Amino acid sequence: MSRIAVIGTGYVGLTTGAYLAHLGPKAPVRSLKDIIEFNEKNRDQEMPYFGQDLFVKAQAKGPLTSKEYLTALRKNQRLSRTQGIDFVINKHRLDALIAPTGGPAWPTDWINGDHFTGGYSSMSAVAGYPHITVPAGYVFGLPFGISFFGPAYSEPKLIKLAYAFEQATKVRRMPRFLASADLKE
Repeated sequence: MSRIAVIGTGYVGLTTGAYLAHLGPKAPVRSLKDIIEFNEKNRDQEMPYFGQDLFVKAQAKGPLTSKEYLTALRKNQRLSRTQGIDFVINKHRLDALIAPTGGPAWPTDWINGDHFTGGYSSMSAVAGYPHITVPAGYVFGLPFGISFFGPAYSEPKLIKLAYAFEQATKVRRMPRFLASADLKE
């Protein structure tokens, strides 16, 4: 039997630049700077309600080779790995951890923006550790997920646990494309 812990609410791969550079010569954008410029040139169509402040902030941060970035990366990996996921897994002799992936979906607020209610995904991403999300239920007809995560190279165990959860709960439904959400549910 597997030992897991439930964590309360509260994809490390290519960088954006590396991903865009691999799109090929016909791609209309090849860098974050290109995306920002494209969005500005097409502001009425691309950003009718909100800006691109996160893109602008990310672009201003500089290269991923800077001393500041590398120092922060080492600290974040130590906190998320050695003092985070690895620590909890080892201390409690667990096979995996689970947590709500995010809170229920919310309607977009055109004045104040999103109302993120918490959830889990950041620590695995920072650590570079595996993380699987599967449907756990529905609120107002919209799915919310449960995350299975663990230390480096725990993918086989996580796949088994996530699959077992899916088979036991049978929560997954065929997606529906609705004009709006039924908020009376």
